[in-house]
Amino acid sequence: MEEIKNLYIGAINPLALTESLTGRKIDWQKKESTDIMEDALETDYSELFDMKYNSPLYAGLRLNGQNMAEPVDISEITIRGDNDTETPDLSNIKNLDELEKLGIKNINKKKIQTLILSRGILNVKIELPEMDKTLSKTRLSVTLADLVLPAGDKNEHTPENCTWRVSVDFSREATEFSGPVQGAVGNSYFIAALAAVAWANPNLILHKNRAGGRVGSRVNSIQFYSKGGEKDAPTKKVEVSDKLLINEFNNIPAYCRSNEGSERYPGLYEKAFAKWILQTDSDRPAIINTAFGDPVKASAQLNNKTPRYYLTSLRSGEELYSIVRSNSMSYKTIHPMTAWTHASHEDYTGLNLAGNHAYTVLGWAVRNTKRYIIVRNPWGITEPEGVNNTAGILSSFDKSFWMPANTIARDGVFAVEINSFQELFAGMGVAK
Repeated sequence: MEEIKNLYIGAINPLALTESLTGRKIDWQKKESTDIMEDALETDYSELFDMKYNSPLYAGLRLNGQNMAEPVDISEITIRGDNDTETPDLSNIKNLDELEKLGIKNINKKKIQTLILSRGILNVKIELPEMDKTLSKTRLSVTLADLVLPAGDKNEHTPENCTWRVSVDFSREATEFSGPVQGAVGNSYFIAALAAVAWANPNLILHKNRAGGRVGSRVNSIQFYSKGGEKDAPTKKVEVSDKLLINEFNNIPAYCRSNEGSERYPGLYEKAFAKWILQTDSDRPAIINTAFGDPVKASAQLNNKTPRYYLTSLRSGEELYSIVRSNSMSYKTIHPMTAWTHASHEDYTGLNLAGNHAYTVLGWAVRNTKRYIIVRNPWGITEPEGVNNTAGILSSFDKSFWMPANTIARDGVFAVEINSFQELFAGMGVAK
């Protein structure tokens, strides 16, 4: 078991971010949904899920020399103004040599991403880091920055076009692991941990939420436990009202929401967690300041157990599979388990897998002699349809394949073959 310090895991949910930016509810099963996402985020879909492309999903982070994420100082981030063009003027460029005018050197040695010959015209896409003017962690639009960038030392924050108000009746809910769906903030570490606790011990979530006795309003009391390090605070029971941050354009929570229209516990836990780590009395905490953290520690902050870490680089797929099985009963985990991916990986492009992202580990399975680790994406979906998948690495599940999850339709649940898990994930952990 390894000691881990200062994990900065967190990829913003691109579905929630796109809906917040466009102000509309989008049917992600339609083929054109990917085009909408690309237009809204001003980024090619193939470059969204790997930190090396400066994707807006990692706003506020940079890729360091150890292939890990680290925070970007707020002073390094540029907010585009109204007169700031997105790309340089290419209208006068007649041949490749003239790209030197824009600072591009040795064009003949640049990496070719795609090469297509059609009707005598050669379409070439070349990787030009010097011309990286795409929406990135250091170059953001005003609207996007308001949604995704840390609010500095502010303990209270309400993004533009959002209001705090009550949506549904929390007291009538049942705790479901598939409920927590991450919103437009890079806190997948916490949402994955919340789903892990709800899956392994749903009564713990249910019993930590009670309506308070404050006259004229409801108060929910939620317990958190100190585990040290960043994104932490003294052990305390936090009280929050029923109000969540709602996008006024589409009537959807801007940040954590539920895939069940009648439940609100995921958003209340996210709100209470922000209030706790910011140590503020405000009922409108700066949830954006919870971005990037440690999913294993977050699980322990919820169930008051000990976080235990297992790096994939030190273990075989068989050993990782055994760790999951040792924390499971009847194929499903009985202790909250999470896993996280590398910040960058050559195989992430084209896979339904995001870099520097936290996933809930639900259990294990065997099918046709192949062994799998079962995970859930806190985005509540793998990714939109139409994305190429690498055969044999990621698989969708049906009811007959994994019976303990027989209530799952999609909900972001999929299987990873154990050796592929060892290659594609950076680590996993359990709070017990």
